[in-house]
Amino acid sequence: MAIDKTRSNGTATLYDVAERANVSGMTVSRVINGSAHVSEKTREKVMQAVEELGYQVNVAARVARVGTLRVGLLYSNPSAAFLSAFLVGAMGQCNRSGAQLFLEHCDDMKSQRKAIERLISQGVDGMLVPPPLCDSRSALKHLKEIGMPAVAVATAKPSPQVSAVRIDDYDGARTMTRYLIEQGHSDIGFIKGDPEHTPAQLRYQAFMDTMHEAGLNVPAERISQGLFTYRSGLLAARELLSQATRPTAIFASNDDMAAAAISVAHGLHLHVPDDIAIAGFDDTPVASTVWPELTTIHQPIGDMGSASVELLVELIKGRRSGEAPAIQHRLMPYTLEVRESTVGGGLAPAFTVQVGPQVS
Repeated sequence: MAIDKTRSNGTATLYDVAERANVSGMTVSRVINGSAHVSEKTREKVMQAVEELGYQVNVAARVARVGTLRVGLLYSNPSAAFLSAFLVGAMGQCNRSGAQLFLEHCDDMKSQRKAIERLISQGVDGMLVPPPLCDSRSALKHLKEIGMPAVAVATAKPSPQVSAVRIDDYDGARTMTRYLIEQGHSDIGFIKGDPEHTPAQLRYQAFMDTMHEAGLNVPAERISQGLFTYRSGLLAARELLSQATRPTAIFASNDDMAAAAISVAHGLHLHVPDDIAIAGFDDTPVASTVWPELTTIHQPIGDMGSASVELLVELIKGRRSGEAPAIQHRLMPYTLEVRESTVGGGLAPAFTVQVGPQVS
């Protein structure tokens, strides 16, 4: 097992202890938390390594009560709205499950390992991995190597080795594209999301497939790259709306970028939706606070947060009882929410497209 020896202050890390004792980081965590599921020989090896390296054990982890469930959340999400909605659901389910929630932020591969180490030092029993880290092969591989139960959230291509909670992003984007075509739009611009994020890839592919199936051409200039952030949406929308001939509609890969597109349209004195219809994806709070309110695909982010904690707690309890982890992929339902950004004359009723929930 490769061990990250990087230290922020020159002191020994949990991974240094694991390397010295020739065990996993999870085993070190169990020892310092007083778990009974460790052999005496292994416990002695770990404690000897702790003493030799002068490792400072986290006080909170040492005083953890037997049976306490500790859920870690490893996050790095450019959309604060998505993270906020996810946290509400996750915290609610933690309360119902009698679990504590610990958060750690990371930005890159190096900080991923440090964030994981900090969560382990706090005695977490499993980790939630929301986007975009849900698609980080290095993060998921590392969690598997150290034996940490994990649930990936909102990945469009879940690993067969990791439990996941998601919606059908491809089908959702097809539904939105078909809706715009049915509204009479044949010239539709598209704002792509972060290319490293699998839902962004599938949403774009679904848009292109649906347009081509309808016999509609999509010129290269109708596609603009975004990164799921509001600022990137501003730049992408300006690119689309500054063309000599504008599209009649824009479908953005998430609500932050769609809200930015509405702002750009207002700045150009364009009326939404008469001059330009705009649609998003996710149905985060911004969708109902912008003017006009945003037509979008409702991803049940709060429910996904709740379901991911519920699934992780099942994995943790199974592990504590000695059961082999049962990998589950939960598919949640989505809804097409039709609002004023694509339909003039007042709020149009939403309709629901069910694609779950399912367990596979």
